[in-house]
Amino acid sequence: MTKSIKVYDPPAFTAAYMQPKQELDKMLQPGIDKFFIVKIEEMYRLVQRPVAASRATTHSCLFLTSGEAVMKIGSREYTLHPNEILFVPAGQVFSFQPGDVNTGFLCNFHNDTLTGPYGKTAVLQAFEFLKVWGNPLIQLPAVTVQFVLQLFERLLLDYIQHGLQHPDIIQTYLTTLLCEVNRAYQPVNNELPGAALHITRKFKELIFTHIRHTHRVTDYAALLHISPNHLNKTVKAITGQSPTKWIDEAIILEAKVLFNQSEMSVQEVATAVGLDDPSYFTRLFKKYEGCTPTQFRRVIEKSCN
Repeated sequence: MTKSIKVYDPPAFTAAYMQPKQELDKMLQPGIDKFFIVKIEEMYRLVQRPVAASRATTHSCLFLTSGEAVMKIGSREYTLHPNEILFVPAGQVFSFQPGDVNTGFLCNFHNDTLTGPYGKTAVLQAFEFLKVWGNPLIQLPAVTVQFVLQLFERLLLDYIQHGLQHPDIIQTYLTTLLCEVNRAYQPVNNELPGAALHITRKFKELIFTHIRHTHRVTDYAALLHISPNHLNKTVKAITGQSPTKWIDEAIILEAKVLFNQSEMSVQEVATAVGLDDPSYFTRLFKKYEGCTPTQFRRVIEKSCN
């Protein structure tokens, strides 16, 4: 039986990784499954253990005014500095270690916060950084920093005073904030041909939805109605790595989430991610993580004690 990968909503995530609850309750208003905003330094100090590979039902964005924050999003590690903003799209795999020293804002929001009852579904399509294939790290020019800072402060003030009692205000300020950030957004390799970018983005989207049962480049090429050779050349030109490596990394991400959220055996996890040969799965896992699946699980268990 295939184990489904759990996706945390904010209440489940904070309960799993943050303590004490009394401190959380002081800063979080009812309805955190839809929206919340906090000072990042206040929430970071409540993270009690490393956050292993996880997924969330909501988007997160971090904006720093000092210090730095390190987070792994998908298979890439990002270091966030002052006057930069980092997004974790809903459904994307992320992980991070506690102990970063910084100040700034953490905002968490569900799609519903942007689209209803006062917004439009189309607004989500405007923000590439909320897509799993988008560039999550954005450097803001000085003039934009001031606007973004004011919007974060205004959102935080309204949230502290009124919670989610005025969703029209929350939605308006949040949408304005995302629009300001979007002005500074730079896609990865945006100087390359649009057709190549489109193919690469669709390829990443397909991996995101098909990785549990589709592992061959030829299958993804068929889904995109192009030749495997064209897919290989296009993805390599845009991303610097082959489609095979993207597929392998996605398999390992799925496995890491399962190891973190279940007690499945190595063989069960291998089967769940579509690999029937546990020995091959172990070799692949060690190739990308530098340790065996069993060793990886021991690290997770140790961090929970």
